Amino acid sequence: MGSPGFGNQNNGQQQRLGITEPISLGGPTEYDLIKTRELEKHLQDAGLYENHQEAVSREEVLGRLDQIVKIWIKTVSRAKGLNEQLVQEANANIFTFGSYRLGVHGPGADVDVLCVGPRYASRDEDFFGELHKMLSEMPEVTELHPVPDAHVPVMGLKFNGVSIDLLYAKLSLWVIPENLDISQESILQNVDEQTVLSLNGCRVTDQVLRLVPNIQNFRTTLKCMKFWAKHRGVYSNVTGFLGGINLALLVARICQLYPNALPNMLVSRFFRVYTQWRWPNPVMLCAIEEGSLGLPVWDPRRNPKDRYHLMPIITPAYPCMNSSYNVSSSTLRIMMKEFQRGNEICEAMEAKKADWDTLFEPFPFFEAYKNYLQIEISAESGDDLRKWKGWVESRLRQLTLKVERHTYGMLQCHPHPGEYPDKSRPFHCSYFTGLQRMQGVPVSGADVSQFDIRPSVEEFKHSVNMYTLWKPGMDIHVFHVKRRSIPTFVFPGGLRPSHPSKLAWESKRGSELSISGANHGRKRKLAEDSADSLRNSKSLASLSPSTREVHPVVIASCCYEKCNDSEIISTSEEQSEKPDLESTRECHGDWDANGSSTSKDAEKLAIEKIMCGPNDAYRVFSEESDELEYRNQVKDFGENMKNSSNLDSSNSQEPIIPQKDTASATCLYSNGGSEDLESAELTVPLFSGIPAPVPQRKPLIRLKFTSLGKAAD
Repeated sequence: MGSPGFGNQNNGQQQRLGITEPISLGGPTEYDLIKTRELEKHLQDAGLYENHQEAVSREEVLGRLDQIVKIWIKTVSRAKGLNEQLVQEANANIFTFGSYRLGVHGPGADVDVLCVGPRYASRDEDFFGELHKMLSEMPEVTELHPVPDAHVPVMGLKFNGVSIDLLYAKLSLWVIPENLDISQESILQNVDEQTVLSLNGCRVTDQVLRLVPNIQNFRTTLKCMKFWAKHRGVYSNVTGFLGGINLALLVARICQLYPNALPNMLVSRFFRVYTQWRWPNPVMLCAIEEGSLGLPVWDPRRNPKDRYHLMPIITPAYPCMNSSYNVSSSTLRIMMKEFQRGNEICEAMEAKKADWDTLFEPFPFFEAYKNYLQIEISAESGDDLRKWKGWVESRLRQLTLKVERHTYGMLQCHPHPGEYPDKSRPFHCSYFTGLQRMQGVPVSGADVSQFDIRPSVEEFKHSVNMYTLWKPGMDIHVFHVKRRSIPTFVFPGGLRPSHPSKLAWESKRGSELSISGANHGRKRKLAEDSADSLRNSKSLASLSPSTREVHPVVIASCCYEKCNDSEIISTSEEQSEKPDLESTRECHGDWDANGSSTSKDAEKLAIEKIMCGPNDAYRVFSEESDELEYRNQVKDFGENMKNSSNLDSSNSQEPIIPQKDTASATCLYSNGGSEDLESAELTVPLFSGIPAPVPQRKPLIRLKFTSLGKAAD
């Protein structure tokens, strides 16, 4: 069985790791030591470390599972009619990977396990057949949930209360040696794609541990970043944010760039580097190897599909893949905002104006937007709901992509990771997505852009209902809800808060921006945005209740925080586009190889050099030209919307309004209630206005208008 980690690799000699030279070789200061101790205590108090009893329990479960797969493979070999010698030699091994292998798992976390078997033990018949049968007959095994048709086939289960995700790799060997080394490239010879993907988890985890200069500092920093990502709502690979492996690779790269830094400085540099990072430049821990087996590797020069990855984070083991292909333009925008926020807080911590609690403040998702989509699913039993949830979660990313594409990026989505069970109704739970208009979309006078996303929703529901293991009772409904109508079961204790959350950092930043007169241009822009929002709200108020009720969803400017909404949003957008690193305070921890202090300008240039060095061969886009083209298309759309509002009324058509008493209404109602999105009236045209021109060149984000209208006063 694979060991859960490696020892510290530092042996007194500085070994260069990574594809570039480090940014700094300097050691920690007294300040770093103090702040690192504070961070470790904070993580300990947050309950992120398992106790000794739980650690022993996991080891016992893994030992028992290793015995079970060895019994299983001998049973399979006899059933296949192999001779007695091969039956005696029959063997299967298990290896751990993921957070447990990295040593950053917490109490109650899943253990990712890979079972490696010989060539005659098939995945469908033997692993999901015979082994599944053996496990189902064991009283200590509960919640057994096979997913054979997943991208990486997996069997989920609980063994004596320990959650396990069990994968299978069928090698081309007749006999699996007990001391099998799966890091060798030859292990991938003559295996199927599912085996390559299953082996990739273990191979990547082991390689990450080999490529970081100090494993303990890496682990503490990674624990911190996972804790931060979960609190800020950006921890979910399947939703399009960062998963465990994505964060591990990003943190490992920072450890390579600052090999002698302690976790306090590594956390600070994580935000500083990735705030400046120009995606889609890839993050790589080592050079991409072509290998000798001809397996496809990530290479946008040869693979057209790789050119559309927005945030490439490349795995270090052959075959190298992009671990973050799920990232969309909306989720990347949200993550960049969070990187910028983290960078500002770390700089404030250096000035003793913030602390670790500020960094880990939960993101107030249900206060951040005025409009939401609620995706409600249900089933007839707990087991059915568990299977149904797993399938729906794997498809939620498609809803975000479809909405972005069908609205040409004008409507932005913020999917919230995780589900909310409705305890008042058994076997019901909901997912939520925040909606907001993209900054810069013109809103003038009484004109309010309307987004008809019913086609996107219907496509999404159709793809979800194609589930091969669908059973009667597995239902899905999608509603549009206003912020004030969010169901109470999403709030702690089932009680809607009477006052918005008190967010120390956002409130402080908003106050500073309001008082400061250093940037008059920014204040002028904030005033314009605020005026637009006010005009927008007055326009909505001027509509009669019946008129507002039947129009498609009206997305006003996003309310990101509870006070001065447009100010906070536009400020965050500007800062994320151009990080103002020059104006920040000199950092105590910037040291060169000789131990002398360096400026942030020099560090910024070093980060720029990293992105312009060995990564040039993997540049996916020319960012400046494509970004300019995309902005021009947005500008053209804005001009068309303005021109359409000036057309003579005799030449314009009023939108056809579906009757309110239709049995299955498809409108996304904006009257504060929740109405289901059904398919009866998808053919009703709701577009009023001139469509955007078709771009002549390929934009950075390939999107398409379907129906985008304007409300009549």
